Amino acid sequence: MSTQKRNNRFVPIVISVSVVFGIIVGTFFANRFSGNRLNIINTSSNKLNDLLHIIDDSYVDTVNIADLVEDAMPTILSELDPHSSYISAKDAATANDDLKGSFSGVGVQFTIKKDTVYISNVIAGGPAEKVGILAGDRIIAVDGKPYVGKIVTNEETMHRLKGEKGTKVKIGILRNGEKKDFSVVRGDIPVKSIDATYMLNDKLGYIRVKSFGETTYPELLNSLAQLEQERFKGLIVDLRGNGGGYLASAIQMVNEFLPENKLIVYTEGRKAKREEYRSDGRGSYQELPLIVLTDETTASAAEIFSGAIQDNDRGIVVGRRTFGKGLVQQPIEFSDGSMIHLTIARYYTPSGRCIQKPYTKGQQEDYQLDILTRYNHGEFFNEDSIQQTGEKYTTSIGRVVYGGGGIMPDYFVAEDTTEFTTYYTECATKGYIAEFCFNYTDKNRSSMVGFTTPEEIVQYLKKNRVVEQFIHYADSKGVVRRNNMIYKSQRLFEDAIYGSIVYNMLDMQAYIEYMNKNDITVHRAMNLYEQGLTHPTIDDETNKDPDRKAEKKKKLAKGRSKLTDSPFYRQPLFTQLVS
Repeated sequence: MSTQKRNNRFVPIVISVSVVFGIIVGTFFANRFSGNRLNIINTSSNKLNDLLHIIDDSYVDTVNIADLVEDAMPTILSELDPHSSYISAKDAATANDDLKGSFSGVGVQFTIKKDTVYISNVIAGGPAEKVGILAGDRIIAVDGKPYVGKIVTNEETMHRLKGEKGTKVKIGILRNGEKKDFSVVRGDIPVKSIDATYMLNDKLGYIRVKSFGETTYPELLNSLAQLEQERFKGLIVDLRGNGGGYLASAIQMVNEFLPENKLIVYTEGRKAKREEYRSDGRGSYQELPLIVLTDETTASAAEIFSGAIQDNDRGIVVGRRTFGKGLVQQPIEFSDGSMIHLTIARYYTPSGRCIQKPYTKGQQEDYQLDILTRYNHGEFFNEDSIQQTGEKYTTSIGRVVYGGGGIMPDYFVAEDTTEFTTYYTECATKGYIAEFCFNYTDKNRSSMVGFTTPEEIVQYLKKNRVVEQFIHYADSKGVVRRNNMIYKSQRLFEDAIYGSIVYNMLDMQAYIEYMNKNDITVHRAMNLYEQGLTHPTIDDETNKDPDRKAEKKKKLAKGRSKLTDSPFYRQPLFTQLVS
């Protein structure tokens, strides 16, 4: 037998031995470095892939596998926790627009009424203003094609008006019965996360932060510089309605008020080692009297800010218990442009308490209805109804705070529903107040266009008996006039109607300035500042405050109404979108 033939006979044996050796080595390293997790993941992954292949090959009807995967992704993530989520490629591009410093568009605020886009405001200095588009204009065409009727939606309008910077869009406008065409070059539209800065009185400044975005910290510095010009001596930071945003922005803001080397927050997870964030001592307002306003919609980064101020005994928190979101999400992108926000750690305040409220995996509905549960339990109306079941922690000077979810305020302020009536509720929930405010603004814009302050507009509205005009409007819609209820809810009607028209004619700052005049939480904070109670001490526990004691005596059921009766905090009745 030749040498060549003998070598060929051993080739299969060599190959077989090599394959077996490779399997053994692969198994060793998989077990060594993955703790057997690699095999589990691969097996499950293959099983899922096999299922999709089987459906694609054998299912009775034609199935779009890509759509099936898109539908499955959110379901899988929902089984983990309430905040891990999937964002499709279609939505990913605009998902964080509110947190970015700007986006590219035409620069108008709009609302949709009867299948028509109404421009409610034009952003100063934006592309639309430069070409002459005005508030009150109707959009009837986009890029030469009619844009009215059933195709008009918020999403479609945003899609048509937004676009890459420098691109053009042709907008057909109807103004006073006359059609006009405008060619608009899209440009950068600023997105502000601080929408109100002003002096409440000659000493106390006020800043309302609606979110924590990329530009929040620079905006804060500008706001503080503005208040410096007016020589403020104390500050209210309003975080009610603030759903959070970027951790870095919250840390930068807290840093402005804390002495050096104070713990702001730390994060920790199964695979994420503890990471601490501390103040660097460069903040310019380390001694400024500080009050933070919170409510049940204050969440995430806004809770980090509140918790850092409270646990370091740097200021006081006034209002109601915060939402309780303390899970850290990491964005992970896929090749098709879609992405997931995967929870990788938890937030902890300086005292060591976790902000996150309890949840049961896979039970999203109960988690989302938690605020309704709090309301029905009476937490909005009586502090004694709040059950502190979490572990006790202590602040820097030894004050007791609790874990178990959310930040409990140092000074509780109950929801005030004493002026609610079934008549007001019907008018608000059926949308009649919103409709009336929109129609009134649209018809009388030319008469109010010269007004620059909320006071001027409100004076005009009172002179023209606008609340009475609304009552007639509601009557025409079938809401029977009830004089006693109208009298009882008079202030609510004034706030809702005047506030919305002020917003329609001016901006959010003007709206907030007007609403704060009757805001019980703002007034409580102002009183606490006047009493010198903005610096907590171990001997000055908040339960010794006479106002708080009086609140505890209130009956749980007093003044209670349905959740739908409660007005949306700091939002005009007609929500306007920006494009």
